[in-house]
Amino acid sequence: MSSKNTVKLNLISAACENLGIGKNGDLPWKLEKEYAYFERMTTETEDKNKRNVMIMGRKTWESFVEYPTSDRICLVLSRSKLDVGSVRHVHVYHSFDEAINALEQDEFFKNKFETVWVIGGTSIYKKGLESDRFHRLYLTRIHKNYDCDTFFPNLPSNLVEVRDPQVPEDIQEEHGIQYKFHIYEK
Repeated sequence: MSSKNTVKLNLISAACENLGIGKNGDLPWKLEKEYAYFERMTTETEDKNKRNVMIMGRKTWESFVEYPTSDRICLVLSRSKLDVGSVRHVHVYHSFDEAINALEQDEFFKNKFETVWVIGGTSIYKKGLESDRFHRLYLTRIHKNYDCDTFFPNLPSNLVEVRDPQVPEDIQEEHGIQYKFHIYEK
């Protein structure tokens, strides 16, 4: 029997009080420090020869294309053909399972990545939460309601809050908006 690398999934998101995460393909808030936290968490690696992986749906990818992602490996999930142009480190898969299988079994990815982050949208988060590979959810809870058309799935009842030394534990504030970083495990 061949040994294979088992991927651990970390989900990362920011959600307002009603679990809203987006409106019209964008974030309904502009919190620079919270976004910097997302960037740091999804980019930094202990091994400088490796990159982190971000798994996302097509709509999330389309909202991301104006941001630099070359410092991470992007796995974009799309049921239809998707042209990602000449963007480096971007791979398109037709399903969540196909992407996970590629990370675990494809020689191309062997020893190239450190942490796998699921970054949205709703159905991709749901798959991540339900996966037996789920490890942690890094959820920024924004203490305000926004008008949203996209929502984070309901959290499973078996999650427990844990700590991570990389994550501040106190309440943050920007532009008069308070938020707190939370980390959950099964």
